[in-house]
Amino acid sequence: MTLTAGFVGGGFMADVHSRAARSAHARLGGVVSSTPERSIEAATQLGIDHGYANLDELLADPAIDVVHICTPNAQHAAQTLAVIAAGKHVVCEKPLTLTVADAERLVAAAREAKVTATVPFAYRFHPMVREARARVQGGETGRLFSIHGSYLQDWLLTEADDNWRVDAEAGGASRAFADIGSHLVDLIEFVTGDRITRVAATMRTFFGSRPNHPAVTNEDAVAVVLETAGGALGTLLVSQVAPGRKNRLHLEIAGSAESIGFDQENPESLWLGRRRGSEVIPRDPEFLHADAARLSLVPSGHAQGYQDAFNGFVTDTYAAIAGEAPDGLPRFEDGLRAVQLTEAVMRAAASGEWVELAVPKEAE
Repeated sequence: MTLTAGFVGGGFMADVHSRAARSAHARLGGVVSSTPERSIEAATQLGIDHGYANLDELLADPAIDVVHICTPNAQHAAQTLAVIAAGKHVVCEKPLTLTVADAERLVAAAREAKVTATVPFAYRFHPMVREARARVQGGETGRLFSIHGSYLQDWLLTEADDNWRVDAEAGGASRAFADIGSHLVDLIEFVTGDRITRVAATMRTFFGSRPNHPAVTNEDAVAVVLETAGGALGTLLVSQVAPGRKNRLHLEIAGSAESIGFDQENPESLWLGRRRGSEVIPRDPEFLHADAARLSLVPSGHAQGYQDAFNGFVTDTYAAIAGEAPDGLPRFEDGLRAVQLTEAVMRAAASGEWVELAVPKEAE
């Protein structure tokens, strides 16, 4: 079955999504952007068949099977509900919504409509992330003791740097944590199979004014301490003002038998630390666990990266639409979990106290 994909939004993420859809052998049916003129321009730039005048026109097209939402955060809830109401499958960028209530509404709507609804926590699809998950959940790491993670960028380093995300109306009350910290906590729970049960946090907005936004309120950086259901302790640092760090998502998990370290800027290997020596495992399908080998598309030594991981996410989403059940596919429930964690971190930072999180029923 060849799916026909539609796209809402014409910027960087629409480019990433459309390349992934093409890799998954979908037909790129149409795109809608901010204006009819911009839709036509985006269709030409992205190699998509048609530029629609508006979202209603895209949703009225019976040829469109799945819609990718790639718009600013504040638009996700209403646009995604419209897609689901039209009976189409949906991929919605993260954060899924700006509030837990809206995220719960989307989860319920997708279940009721029986559509496939996914969120691109694409770092799950690096082969060495799957290798880490297989080792931890297979018991090779031993009892989980501690977690240390960071997600560091520098694209908003100076007061002269600006973007729509610094506007809380468009991007949300949380920026750094909702935008990139959500990937970090998703990886922690995905790799360990353990759930974060309480958090303490502090946030900083270093630049209260930027060129096009004179009153910035969402954070540039956040530090978090966490505990898990299994009794592990963790520390996280998330920053969009870390000089020299372009997209450094790093996760290190320490267990009673070994530690595991993954660095998204160097995703072709996995570090294993032991009391007597350590080793670096390369991405070589011949020696990886099955799910990691499945996502390892080219021989070792031929680098795979972010777009390859995103392609894997979309390929598995389309397989789910076709009736398969790919392991590890991030669905709207995972998007809801990230919004819950973001709200908990914000409450903890505002109150100066620990904030408890419930363990999702399906994880109990």
